[in-house]
Amino acid sequence: VHLLPLSQQGINLSQGEAGLPASPLVLYPWRQRAGPSRVKRAWVIPPISVSENHKRIPHLLVQIKSDKQLPGGVIYSIKGPGVDEEPLGIFSIDKLSGKVFLNTMLDREKNDRFRLRAFALDLGGATLEDPTDLEIVVVDQNDNRPLFQQEVYTGHVVEGAVPGTYVLKAEATDADDPDTDNAALRYSILEQGSAGLFSINETTGEIRTVQVGLDREVVSVYNLTLQVADMSGDGLATTATAVIYVDDINDNPPEFTKPEFSVEVLENTSGVDIGRLLVHDKDLPGSPNWLARFTILEGDPDGAFAIRTDPRTNDAVLSVVKALDHEGRDHFALTVSVQNQNQLHPSAPQTTRALAVVQVQVQDVNEAPFFPKNPRLARVAEGAPPGTELTTFSASDPDTRQPQALSYSLAYDPADWLLLDPRSGMVQTKRELPRRSPFLQGSWYTAVILASDNADPPSTATGTLSIEIVEVNDHGPALLPLVGVMCSEPSKGRGLLLSAMDEDLPPHAEPFHFRLSPDAPQLAHNWSLSQLNATHAVLVVLVPVPAGLHSLPLLLSDSGTPRQERAQLLNVSVCPCDEGGSCQASAAAASTAGVGLSFGALMIILSSVILLLSLALLAAIRERCHRRPRHEGLLGSSQDDLRDNILNYDEQGGGEEDQGAYDINQLRNPDFFPPPCPLGKQPIRRDTPYSYATPPYPRKLPTSPSDIEDFINEGLEAADSDPNVPPYDTALIYDCEGSGSVAGSLSSIMSSLTDGDQDYDYLSEWGPRFRRLADLYGH
Repeated sequence: VHLLPLSQQGINLSQGEAGLPASPLVLYPWRQRAGPSRVKRAWVIPPISVSENHKRIPHLLVQIKSDKQLPGGVIYSIKGPGVDEEPLGIFSIDKLSGKVFLNTMLDREKNDRFRLRAFALDLGGATLEDPTDLEIVVVDQNDNRPLFQQEVYTGHVVEGAVPGTYVLKAEATDADDPDTDNAALRYSILEQGSAGLFSINETTGEIRTVQVGLDREVVSVYNLTLQVADMSGDGLATTATAVIYVDDINDNPPEFTKPEFSVEVLENTSGVDIGRLLVHDKDLPGSPNWLARFTILEGDPDGAFAIRTDPRTNDAVLSVVKALDHEGRDHFALTVSVQNQNQLHPSAPQTTRALAVVQVQVQDVNEAPFFPKNPRLARVAEGAPPGTELTTFSASDPDTRQPQALSYSLAYDPADWLLLDPRSGMVQTKRELPRRSPFLQGSWYTAVILASDNADPPSTATGTLSIEIVEVNDHGPALLPLVGVMCSEPSKGRGLLLSAMDEDLPPHAEPFHFRLSPDAPQLAHNWSLSQLNATHAVLVVLVPVPAGLHSLPLLLSDSGTPRQERAQLLNVSVCPCDEGGSCQASAAAASTAGVGLSFGALMIILSSVILLLSLALLAAIRERCHRRPRHEGLLGSSQDDLRDNILNYDEQGGGEEDQGAYDINQLRNPDFFPPPCPLGKQPIRRDTPYSYATPPYPRKLPTSPSDIEDFINEGLEAADSDPNVPPYDTALIYDCEGSGSVAGSLSSIMSSLTDGDQDYDYLSEWGPRFRRLADLYGH
């Protein structure tokens, strides 16, 4: 194959062993010589160059010819990317002349070279020569602008930074051939303001400071316009923006807006804000370099004030944490200092902390009076006469600089026992105070007193008055019992145990003291009274005494102050006793004792007997009313029933001679029969097992003829287990039918063993209530 290059394209072909003339040349592939000789190498076809964006289309690139020309001619073809592979249709060849054409504009940024293969075939399709490689190189043109990787670059630099401080790096790319000047990029700053504080490295794109003077408080943000251009800065160019923020340092201390502030506060208030102290700081708002910290240096020895920082405004908020008293101190002068939460930067000017004076004026308010001693305790003896002075419950007014009159009133006096002087607060009794009352808690009575001033509006104080009603020994002990029974001989019986009761409470009650009356000294010869414990004593006989009633005068005293003593008459019935200490002749002793009874004692005994008989009679009537039935029983008053008893025919061999039957009176007992229409729970038999429960009444009637047998069987089972009816064979209530019925007894329904032996025709004679049974079982 020989290749005809295009001289106008300046294509130079290199040779293998010898040079070729400049005119179109024929390139021959490998050939073999006859006989032994050295084999020459084939011509190496240099790449064919074509510029991208070539507009003359189609454009002839090269012509291929084979040196094996045949009479029929040669057919040429090419294959590879750009022909039959993607991208398709870029190159084509004239199959007869071998000319290779470019059919479309090329883009080097998409394909920088194409490697094709050329073929020479005869008319029959046979290969005339080996395929030849054909490489087409796309020559770059400067058709792409450089592009920044970001449209806006952001950087930070602290204020006061030294020259040469790195800020940020701008980077750009160019799609053109990097080995040519088409992609040789250069960076520059087009605009940065008048200061000229930043510079950019033209090859790397790094931005650095070039001089001092960065001050955030003067300029906090710098906007730079950057440019990048190819062809070493003389070609296509693109711009971007660089935003540089100057970071704050604490180089400005806070300062008060004025040297003195004035606030007011009401006395007796706490936990409230009373004023603000304004400050100014040039540093970045919201940053630790801007936030202030306040301190109260002087003027608050008791710690009544507190100061804090408002993080939103950076102002000082002054508050009262302890209530102030206008009468005690009405003015405060506070010295307050301010500084940043962060330390000042070493580059900042060294100054002293800013100070301010806060004048606090305490305003007077009407304060409520108060009771110096609250609650107030008082004591009064029970039974004290009305008008007894208990105490003077007076209050004090803290408003010493504006004295006011106080008045008193009762807010709570549940028993209405007290009188109160509205001017002085003196408390007196209104009536005699009892020792026992539902208004007392133990022995204490509580009242509530109000003290009010005459301000507008008035202020009120509440005081609690607790009054102890002191127990007074005003009752003597009473003997219990007043009567008793003893054995006539000292060796029999244990004596009579006596006790006492006192209406007073300790310490005016027990221990009680028992003794025989000294007005009857002869009693001490026959009787002895010994103390058993604090509330009991034992009376015994010293010598045998005659049987009968003996009246013994006794003296009982308590342990109160002053001691109360009461004379009591003890009636002792003396009787002879057996060895066990029981009386042998109680009736005789009682009759004998009746002789010595006084009229008063006799009346007491008769009254007691009458009272006991009345109570017994009432109990009997009540029991009779409970047992009386509300309706007449089935067998209770029947005059037609001539049977004396019901015989138990279930026992074989008994017959009419068998007397092991049930008493008819038991069946007439109304307790065994429920009323015709039960109105409530019926009484239960005494022989009922605990597990039996009352069956429900009335029972639900069957809905179909096939259920009548189950209905009757369930009724029998319920009757056998019903605890409210008599046992065994008796009349049962299957439904509420009223107090009477035109039908006869139902006891014959189950008299036969089978239904076939029973004639049910008579059911139609029992009335309309049994018509359903007659229809089901009648012939």
